[in-house]
Amino acid sequence: MSRPPQGAFPIVPYRAPRDGIAWLERVLGARALVVHPPEPDQPLQHAEVLVGRGLVMINDAERTDDSPFALGAPVLVYVVVDDPDALHDRARDAGAEIVMPLTDQPYGSREFALRDPHGNVWSLGTYHPSIPG
Repeated sequence: MSRPPQGAFPIVPYRAPRDGIAWLERVLGARALVVHPPEPDQPLQHAEVLVGRGLVMINDAERTDDSPFALGAPVLVYVVVDDPDALHDRARDAGAEIVMPLTDQPYGSREFALRDPHGNVWSLGTYHPSIPG
């Protein structure tokens, strides 16, 4: 497996992180690449999940240690996708809470947004942020 380029990788909190990963896989077609520890009966310490062409790290929102990563607040994540219509239908059919319907934005993106079981909002669309070369 190759290493992703340097950049920003959001950490997405879940009160039940293994359930959050399963939800992302079912609703968005995500794929867990790394899960530590792998045993499902152990508390999750770290996970990396491929969502579209982007990577997010999954955090246990209810960590009880003194770590600065013991964050429980929801986040907003934008994911670039090629076919938001198909993904919207998949998410809707899986029972996801759609918080913004499919919308053609004035800046040229077609997108929608949904809320996951932890309250995180995922915005998915065709807009590609500009990254300086």
